[in-house]
Amino acid sequence: MPVRRVLAVFAALLAAVGLATPAAAGDRHGGGLAGQHSLRSPVTDESFYFVMADRFANGDTGNDQGGLGADPLVSGFDPTKKGFYNGGDLKGLLSRIDYIRGLGTTSIWLTPSFKNKAVQLEDGPSAGYHGYWITDFTQIDPHLGTNQDLRALIDAAHGRGMKVYFDIITNHTADVIGYEGSARRGYVSKDAVPYRTAAGAPFDDRDYAGKASFPALSPATSFPYTPVLDPAEQNLKVPAWLNDVTLYHNRGDTTFVGENSYYGDFFGLDDLFTEHPRVVAGMTDIYKTWIRDFGVDGFRIDTMKHVNDEFWQKFGPEVLDYAHRHGKREFFMFGEVFDTTKSFTSHFTTADKMQAVLDFPFQDAARGFASRGQAAGQLATFFAGDDWYTDADSNVYQLPTFLGNHDMGRIGHFVTTDNPGAGDTELLARDRLAHELMYFSRGNPVIYYGDEQGFTGAGGDQNARQTMFASQVADYLGDDLLGTAATHAQDNFVAGHPLYQSISSLAALTRAHPALRDGAQVHRYAADGPGVYAFSRLDRRDQREYLVALNNSEQAQTAAIPTYAAGRGFQRLYGNGPAHIKSTADGALTLTVPALSAVVYAMDGRVPGSKAAPKVTITGAAPADGARGRMHVTADVAGSSFYEVAFYAQTGNGQWRPVGVGDNPPYQVFGDVSDLRAGTPVRYKAVVLDNRDHTATSAARTAAVPAPLVSIETPTEGSRVRGSVEVRAVVDPERATHTVAFERRIGGGAWTPIGSDTTSPVYTVFDQLPADVAADTPIEYRATVREPNGTTATSQVRRVRSAGPQATVATLHYLRPAGDYGDQDTGWGLHMWGDAVDPAVLAQVAWDNPWPWTRIEGGWAEYEIPLAQDTQPVNFIMHLPAGDSVPDTREPGGDRSFLPINSPEVWIVQGDPTVYTSRPPA
Repeated sequence: MPVRRVLAVFAALLAAVGLATPAAAGDRHGGGLAGQHSLRSPVTDESFYFVMADRFANGDTGNDQGGLGADPLVSGFDPTKKGFYNGGDLKGLLSRIDYIRGLGTTSIWLTPSFKNKAVQLEDGPSAGYHGYWITDFTQIDPHLGTNQDLRALIDAAHGRGMKVYFDIITNHTADVIGYEGSARRGYVSKDAVPYRTAAGAPFDDRDYAGKASFPALSPATSFPYTPVLDPAEQNLKVPAWLNDVTLYHNRGDTTFVGENSYYGDFFGLDDLFTEHPRVVAGMTDIYKTWIRDFGVDGFRIDTMKHVNDEFWQKFGPEVLDYAHRHGKREFFMFGEVFDTTKSFTSHFTTADKMQAVLDFPFQDAARGFASRGQAAGQLATFFAGDDWYTDADSNVYQLPTFLGNHDMGRIGHFVTTDNPGAGDTELLARDRLAHELMYFSRGNPVIYYGDEQGFTGAGGDQNARQTMFASQVADYLGDDLLGTAATHAQDNFVAGHPLYQSISSLAALTRAHPALRDGAQVHRYAADGPGVYAFSRLDRRDQREYLVALNNSEQAQTAAIPTYAAGRGFQRLYGNGPAHIKSTADGALTLTVPALSAVVYAMDGRVPGSKAAPKVTITGAAPADGARGRMHVTADVAGSSFYEVAFYAQTGNGQWRPVGVGDNPPYQVFGDVSDLRAGTPVRYKAVVLDNRDHTATSAARTAAVPAPLVSIETPTEGSRVRGSVEVRAVVDPERATHTVAFERRIGGGAWTPIGSDTTSPVYTVFDQLPADVAADTPIEYRATVREPNGTTATSQVRRVRSAGPQATVATLHYLRPAGDYGDQDTGWGLHMWGDAVDPAVLAQVAWDNPWPWTRIEGGWAEYEIPLAQDTQPVNFIMHLPAGDSVPDTREPGGDRSFLPINSPEVWIVQGDPTVYTSRPPA
């Protein structure tokens, strides 16, 4: 075990028995509160390799069909199709484990490897090669091997000093449950049809989430649809409790919006009733078993944001405690929260008590910097928000960072599509720059398998799941790979590939200089536009400053970058530049960073020691923007060296409790006050710890917990409405005890109550507008939340207008400046889906037969779309027949849509993903 991990474990053990670590012991001027070091958990220095077992290496062709026979629609095996099993397995992974280790990998992260429903005919059809359609949580999928194969892989990894992480699912299982009348149904909200007990009494499940008092349920009375099982599948799932249909939400398919994001089936996948204590206990037991019996080192958790808070607050701590008691002191879990807003993603590591989440905000920022050439200052703004994750037991240094994945697509795809016309040299440089940013900045870097071989792909999902072994998939064979003349028609395990070499060298450098992996990260410099972004990394023990400078412009850039030491020598560790350089009298280091590259310099010796602790002042304590259940507390330190600032909070006359520690400016925390009632006073103090263990404490500052914030989600501002209008609101922080009342007024008249709702987490009423409301009449809505203690808060007013008659046709205008639309039979057309479009039209539309243009007017192609209902979105893709290559045969922007009731006429332009509601300049 590395020394730093030994120290981390030792510190954790001391904390567990109530003893102070050395950092906490010094309180020379602290006024009773101790200075603290910024937390480093045992897992802040991993390098992950994320791999889809079916797409990596085929070590045993005998398991390709999973023992199900030769028919691909039964076995799921068809190596010519990207949506079916292609043949990779655990033995293949084992045979190539040293290739993975050669990248500097410390942890292998496997996509879900449990037994799957091999084929879902309703979905394509396609197969469960990805692992997310689980039927048996106790065994490895036969296409991938056996439980013994997994044991051999884990043992081999452990023997090489590597860990193995499982990708796990708690939100859903395979699609086995159907509903009376149809296998898949549209979502029915809790407001329209509430849950009912087995005796028929309505109830809100959130009032009982995770509690032993959860009501008994019955398939016949409790759900909006009656769940049914095919007789052949009544005992399909393992463990057996998963075959109880009352342990699922049974509300129909999600649209990933509002309430149904928690309760709906993902494209038919059976959505578990995670509020039910039996589900919580069952899932916890399943994953404890894999820890106990196989020595799994951690979990990546799928679809975390679609599961209720109470589940995570129970599951996370219990599984972690179990792992610790079974000798897994470095056991680590991180969740998938597909969102780029830190105020939201951090909720799962603070209020929900989980260790970490995948850093989707980092992926977005890294792509913006390295691939899109955005201003360097955007990185400064991004990293300044890292303290959203800071609390007493976790922080941003634990987050796994990544550049692309199996859902959204590869970094090679992003740099290619973001830089049309760029040559391989530039694309390779941008790809490498993204990896340099990921390895040198905070967090645990994740390599998505194949990225080290320059894989690109045509997009996300199946288009980003190429095989490392020679492929037979026609779509993959057409991909260009970066940095090589190789294709997917051959094996791609080339240790000499320039990206493999770059990633390996980055891992080696950060291993040799641990401060570059999990040292404090301090912002230093950001150019006004594209150019140099620089930061320092510093280990609190060694006190040696490392300066990292990255340049995302296409020309070399020079910058004077501050450091902690004047007149001090620095030696180059990475990149191109002088071997040695010296800081000026004011501590600046002038560096010239080559185009699309990075340099790293290390200080000679330690940062000068502080003679006394500087003054620290709490400068603010107010509700955080973007999260009403968090208090934004800021501190100012009167000095310019390396400091760590610990924040403490006191409620009433209670004890001062630690909130979190920041180790770089701006010194701040976003303390969780979601469990406190509005108006509760909270006092805050800050204790600064300098680099020689001197401390100083601020005066206290008091703030009051604010009232909750209620916001109307729908209808959208400025939209048009008619008939029955869904009015939906959310409350922050969310509590099951809230009641939300809704009002409406028409044309500036009096406010009129239209209903109330107590069913969390989303509050909904349906307003029936009078039939005689004239078109374009202003209509306003507002919502008021009431808490049991009488606290109320009212939303901002949502303003809409009444719509005219139902639109029967929508028109989409498409501009190709060259006018190369092709003819109506073989030219650019619309692939469409959804309830808005006339079913007769949808019956004619296929991927090889898109809806054609109606006419060409003024250089624009016009597509007239007959409608069934204008209140639903028209979903579309613009492409050539059967074309799926951006930008040559398919327009960028992925799946796009517009709402005809608001905009029956829209415009799109070649190469621009925006859907315009008014004609843009040609």
